[in-house]
Amino acid sequence: MLPLDDSTAERLARVIVDMEGPYERKGYQLEQLLKRAGWADPPEYDGSPRIAWLAENLIDRRDEHGDIERLLCRVCDPVEYDDGMVSADEFRTVVNDKLAVEQLVISYIGGRAVLGELSSAGGKPIFSVPADLDNRLRRLISDSTAVDLLMSRVRETVLCEESGAHTMAIIGIGSFVEGLLYSLLIERDEEIRAKGFLGRDGKYQRPDRASLALLIDVAHEKEWIQLDAKDFMQNVRHFRNFVHPRAELAQQPRFDRDSVTLCWAPVHNLLNDIEERIGR
Repeated sequence: MLPLDDSTAERLARVIVDMEGPYERKGYQLEQLLKRAGWADPPEYDGSPRIAWLAENLIDRRDEHGDIERLLCRVCDPVEYDDGMVSADEFRTVVNDKLAVEQLVISYIGGRAVLGELSSAGGKPIFSVPADLDNRLRRLISDSTAVDLLMSRVRETVLCEESGAHTMAIIGIGSFVEGLLYSLLIERDEEIRAKGFLGRDGKYQRPDRASLALLIDVAHEKEWIQLDAKDFMQNVRHFRNFVHPRAELAQQPRFDRDSVTLCWAPVHNLLNDIEERIGR
């Protein structure tokens, strides 16, 4: 995701404010929207013209790709509106019209808004590594060695994807998610560091024995990720199990590039949820 052009930011600001429209947002509502989108230190509305104020803030943060992505997805999120998907999809249509020049598009995966790129052939949405991932991870995880390892996994995953090794790319995505959740839970939960993870059998497990399924469940129980992110990530977890040849022989999946891009989509949701809920 490249930084938005100033003109695109201004057009998006007009859409979001919806001046004199049915969804017009007042100044305080814009503040609340930015907070719900998980912006760190969201700006206070200063009473100036709302469209210009929001456009200026979008331009100021255009290099903060995570902030921009979460805001665009929040504007198109059904939870943002009383009538849910009806209004959310109206906004998505208009937002996508403004994003087309940037070769970006908002799609729904499991009812959640996800920002992807437009393919050169047919305008099909493509999901890949979340934008500005290194910086976003370093704001969440203080252990620089852990972040370096996670980014190494991502680079290797991309190499597999680009070379057509789709099964290994999907395994890499699952490995990255496992490392991300493990690092966050170990750093931010004193009880887990002291006792380990409480398993489904009611017994504590050593941190290094925690499965990806358990890590996903714990993140959801702590309300770091929403239910849909949990459910779709379980699919990625299932695919990750094809690291075992016997599982691949038994089920014989036929993964392709589309399979990989569909596994990246819930990673966007998971990362956005975490940034919104536990901050930086």
